[in-house]
Amino acid sequence: MPESSPETHVVDFRAAEQLLAARDPRGAIRLLDSVISAHPENTAARLLRARAFFLAAQLRPAELEFQIVLEREPDNAFAHFALGRTLERAGQSEEALRHFRLAAALDPRPDYIEAARFAHDTGPGDGERDPGPANGDQE
Repeated sequence: MPESSPETHVVDFRAAEQLLAARDPRGAIRLLDSVISAHPENTAARLLRARAFFLAAQLRPAELEFQIVLEREPDNAFAHFALGRTLERAGQSEEALRHFRLAAALDPRPDYIEAARFAHDTGPGDGERDPGPANGDQE
């Protein structure tokens, strides 16, 4: 096995992004585990791993990762929104609504505002979409 270095961690991070885009969240998680082990302070890697956990329906690990990100960056609107989607999918609608409202207050994007307004109206399956990339770009 090749020795780990900062360069290999960057390659692993980028490969994990590609795996997530290709809908292979478990593969992305495997790559990100080593990146986060070496660089536990890397918020971008944690955010990507949280999305991968979400897409792999590993809701508790996703929730924990999003919470770590929010401890470090309490003004991260995307992390609030994605944590809201995770909690919504886990059936914790009151807590989800709180995070949707925080996301909308921090960044009045239409999807954040809609979630904050209509979180209580969502039906089963509405929370299964990938919350999307942190920068708001469409994949």
